[in-house]
Amino acid sequence: MAEDANDAAEIKTNQTIYINNLNEKIKLDELKKSLTAVFSQFGKILEVLAFKTLKHHGQAWVVFEEVSSATNALRQMQGFPFYDKPMRIQYAKTKSDVIAKADGTFVPREKKKKHEDRGRKKKDQHHGNHASGGMNSMYPGGAPPLPYMGVKSAPDAPALPNNILFIQNLPHQTTSMMLQMLFSQLPGFKEARMVEAKPGIAFIEYENELQSTVAMQSLQGFKITDDHPMLVTYAKK
Repeated sequence: MAEDANDAAEIKTNQTIYINNLNEKIKLDELKKSLTAVFSQFGKILEVLAFKTLKHHGQAWVVFEEVSSATNALRQMQGFPFYDKPMRIQYAKTKSDVIAKADGTFVPREKKKKHEDRGRKKKDQHHGNHASGGMNSMYPGGAPPLPYMGVKSAPDAPALPNNILFIQNLPHQTTSMMLQMLFSQLPGFKEARMVEAKPGIAFIEYENELQSTVAMQSLQGFKITDDHPMLVTYAKK
């Protein structure tokens, strides 16, 4: 059920943030991955929830491990242009199941609700098996992508400081839009370019060398996924 903005003041601080005004044209898998990429800078994310149902279009929930992470995310990302629409963020009204189970307050839903959910889950699994060829961070029903076999370490002779950054060790599912949303949070961002022939690398351009240096220091080692810390260096010109 959608959250009501007019009673936001009554909602208690918690680990889950509710986001609406999201671009409804974005596919569900891409939306979840992009939200993870943008919000993981604030702390460990336990879960990202978004649904295909009509009444949940344009909405999502991000569950953090810590309340402080949710608070920082809400304050710093309020109004952030996400796929060309400003995000509206508030704390979620209800505690997510994953948090309730962790603190021992989880109460199972009614039997009827469980039965409906079980039937829906089986249906989703059936469709998921047919769609396993698509890009998904958990790779359901299929093998993960082949690891990138190119260079993953910094070059022996580092490039001189300049306005373009070279990004390495990106996960397979990274998109230009995800990188744009991540790096555009820092001033001076101009463009994010990926190399289709070489997965796992990208170039990020800023207006000047000072701005690219700030971005490199801020996002060095940032993890889009838990096992892929970004390696950020200056690009060779």
